[in-house]
Amino acid sequence: MTIVPNNSDDNDPIQKLLRWIVNVGINGFGVLPSAEDVAEDHLRSCGYNREEAINSVIAWTTAYAAGTGFITGLGGLATLPIAIPASLASSYALGANTAAAIAIIRGYDIDSDQVRTFVLLALLGDSGLEVLKTVGVNLGTKLTKTLISQIPGKVLIEINKKVGFRLITKAGEKGVVNLMKLVPLVGGVLGAGFDSTFVNKCGKTAKNIFTQID
Repeated sequence: MTIVPNNSDDNDPIQKLLRWIVNVGINGFGVLPSAEDVAEDHLRSCGYNREEAINSVIAWTTAYAAGTGFITGLGGLATLPIAIPASLASSYALGANTAAAIAIIRGYDIDSDQVRTFVLLALLGDSGLEVLKTVGVNLGTKLTKTLISQIPGKVLIEINKKVGFRLITKAGEKGVVNLMKLVPLVGGVLGAGFDSTFVNKCGKTAKNIFTQID
């Protein structure tokens, strides 16, 4: 099972970080349940109404992100190939978990490289559309299961590189807050507020990416 396409640079620490993010997001780790469990739990509680379940997932993970126990209970952060704040790594993992659960609810194959790449793309929010444009994905066409499944491996590699760069350099729309989170001893209220906002945005972006068309 691949997470980032096999012909990407396995020794690149940024690509290793992406693999960690999407692997933890999909499979769960410590206190974070797997995306399949999250999807099934919310589908069941919403009477298997897919749209209600998606909204429920977004609301739940947004509230979950603000909990300080989530960061301390996630575990595995010491193994990251790049030193980033625990709260930021946890936000990325929970954002990926949210996006993956939404993809599952909408019927996407979470084992495919394409879907996993788009789970990571959801972490960029609206700026993810800029990434798609730079790699030649037709933004004039509504993204569908068929279109996503047909994206070739070399394009996925380029998307992953650009996603990794933006996550590491904090070049997304929340860049100012991200940079503040890199400063030691930043107040916890600011951190929790960003975590919740970030995860909520990831969920809403995933909801737009993983459509039910097809």
